[in-house]
Amino acid sequence: MSTIDERLLAILACPQDKGPLYFIADEDALYNPRLHRRYTVRDGIPVMLIDEATTVSDTEHARIMAKVAAQNIAPTFSA
Repeated sequence: MSTIDERLLAILACPQDKGPLYFIADEDALYNPRLHRRYTVRDGIPVMLIDEATTVSDTEHARIMAKVAAQNIAPTFSA
């Protein structure tokens, strides 16, 4: 499980749509629910390359968003 410096986390945005992300710490991922895109976090460093992001299925999106709601995960910033 990775951690990201709080100051960095507060300014992270999706490189594709420039919107906020959700940091899913126990999955080492940042998630964009608008585009269903997951960005990997390696050793506490977000890999914010569009070409390396993965698009998740509707089922996986629902699972991630249920986790966000259950754990009260805040977005990286308020749009």
